Amino acid sequence: MSTPNLVIPSPREITTEPRRSDKVFRGVVTAGGLSSLLILGLIAIFLGYRGFEVLRQEGFGFITHSDWSITTDDAGNVIESHFGLAAMLVGTILCALVAVVIAVPISIFSALFLNFYSPNWLKKFLIAIIDMMAAFPSILFGIWGFLVLMPSVEYWAKLIHRYLGFIPIFDMQVPVFTRSPFVAGVVLAIMIIPIITSVSREVFAQAPLDRIQAAYALGATRWAMIKAVVIPYGRSGVIGGAMLGLGRAMGETVAVFTVLNIVFQVNWQVLLGAGGNVASLIILKFGDASPYEIKALMAAGLVLFLLTLLVNATANFIVKRTGKSGR
Repeated sequence: MSTPNLVIPSPREITTEPRRSDKVFRGVVTAGGLSSLLILGLIAIFLGYRGFEVLRQEGFGFITHSDWSITTDDAGNVIESHFGLAAMLVGTILCALVAVVIAVPISIFSALFLNFYSPNWLKKFLIAIIDMMAAFPSILFGIWGFLVLMPSVEYWAKLIHRYLGFIPIFDMQVPVFTRSPFVAGVVLAIMIIPIITSVSREVFAQAPLDRIQAAYALGATRWAMIKAVVIPYGRSGVIGGAMLGLGRAMGETVAVFTVLNIVFQVNWQVLLGAGGNVASLIILKFGDASPYEIKALMAAGLVLFLLTLLVNATANFIVKRTGKSGR
C-alpha cells in the first residue's frame, strides 16, 4: 500500500484592502461631510467678501458701537454712515441666555419623565408631540407669543421686578414691560425645549443597564438611581443639547422680530421693552436697505455666523471635558 501525496494548499493572503462596496460607501460619506464644510466655508467667504468694505471702514467699532445710520444724497451716494452692532449683540446674548435658563431645567425633567416615569402609551404620544413641535415654523411661535403669551409674560415680568428688583438686570426705572428681551426669551425657550428634550432623552436612554440594575440592587430608589447613574452619564449630552438650543436661539429671526422692540441702544435690563438681536436687525433693514447698507448687513451676518461658530466650538470643548460616566 502506498500513501498518496498530500497536497498542502498555499496560505491565504491576509489583506486589509476593503471591498468595493466599502470603498463606495466611504467615498459617499466623505463627500457628504466635506460638502457641508465646503458650503459653510463658501457662506463665510461670501459674507466676508460682501461686508469687507464696511468692516474695513468701521473697524472694531462695528462691534463696540450702537449707532446704525446712513445718509445719502439725491443720487444715492453715501455721505455719512455709522454702523455698530453692540446693542444687537447684547440683545442676542440676553434673549438666548433667558431662553436657555428657562428651557434647560424643563427639558431635563421632561426627558427624565419620558424615560423613567411615563407609561409606554403616553411616552409614544408625547415623543410624537415633541418631535412635531421641533418642526414648527418660527413665525407660528412668534404670532402665538405676541397674541397669547405676551400678556401673561408681562405679568411675570412685573412680579420679577417687584421681588427681584434689587438685582441690577431686573431693576427698571421706566415700567415698560412690553416686547422686552424677557418676553422674547420665553418665546425662544418654548422653541428650543423640544430640541433639548429630544437630545437629553436619547442620551438618558443610553445609560448602562447594568449600572441601573446595580443601583436598584443596592436599594436605591428611582430618583436616587437617576441622580447616581443617569444624570452623571448623560451630563455631556445635556450640555451639548443646551448649547445646540443656545445656537438656535441666537440665530432665530422671525419670532424675535415679532415680540421684541428693536432699539439701537445697549440694554442690559432683561425686563425693559427695548433691545433687539442681530438676526432681527437684518430682517428689519434688508427690505429698504441701500446697496452700501446691504454690505453692512452682510458684515452683521458674518459676525453672527462667527458667534454661532464660537458657541458650537465651546459646546464641543465642554462636552469633551465633562464626558464622564455615572458612578
